[in-house]
Amino acid sequence: MAYVDSDFRAHYFEMLRRKRLYSGIVLAIFVLLLASGFLLANDRNAGGFLQGMPQVLDFPADVVADAAPKVAELPAHLVTYFPALLETVNIAAVSTLAGGVLAIFVSLLSTRGLARFPRPIPVFRRFMDLCRAIPEIVIALILIFVLGGGPVPAMIAIAFHTIGALGKLFSEVNENADLKPVEGLSSVGASWMQRMWLGVVPQVAPNWLSYALLRFEINVRASAILGFVGAGGIGYELKNTMSWGQGKFDEAAAIFILLFLTIVVFDQLSSAVRNRLTHGRAVL
Repeated sequence: MAYVDSDFRAHYFEMLRRKRLYSGIVLAIFVLLLASGFLLANDRNAGGFLQGMPQVLDFPADVVADAAPKVAELPAHLVTYFPALLETVNIAAVSTLAGGVLAIFVSLLSTRGLARFPRPIPVFRRFMDLCRAIPEIVIALILIFVLGGGPVPAMIAIAFHTIGALGKLFSEVNENADLKPVEGLSSVGASWMQRMWLGVVPQVAPNWLSYALLRFEINVRASAILGFVGAGGIGYELKNTMSWGQGKFDEAAAIFILLFLTIVVFDQLSSAVRNRLTHGRAVL
């Protein structure tokens, strides 16, 4: 018995040493890749990162210096740019809704055990990979070239990326659904749509909504960023005010405040709703 225990302990410590060795190798490779990537980017950049560090606070300082004497005009600027903020939120909302609805169908068609046609499952999975692989800004630039500037290219670009992101999350939720209700509905002759609607959706809907709310937060930020390339919304106004430079930084400060407050508000609201859905309580 003592010999067995000694052999077991030796084997355990050998496995522990091997695990630590592998972890150390992986960490070393990660550090080397991080360092080489940083050095490559720094060499290809117009200016050195380390040389530019002393100037990192120059722009915020210029904004504060320009906005401080005009603080009395800040409320008027907030009112002026509030419609642009609403446009940004509308872009994010429509994109999340459209992308989420399409993601539901794609996720159901790409989930093993639930898919209407099992053979094309890899096709739908690769389609979601494609949607996630192409950045929103690339799609938006192409659509702006075709459709012109405005909120429509931003909505399509964000919705396309949302299909891939939410579709992947939804399909993982679907795989954990209990198939017994689906089998029971199938035994009484229910169609595929009826099996999904009555047997799967009630189980996964809270998690779907939770992920959709989280994605909405991300899309608000994305729609603001796409404004810089001419896709409308408050990002477009921010680009204009920053392009003017000194004399317009007070308006840029107002836009920064609107964006910050919007992200905080939606983050808190969606967190409260997600906690209510998943844990039965709201946390603010």
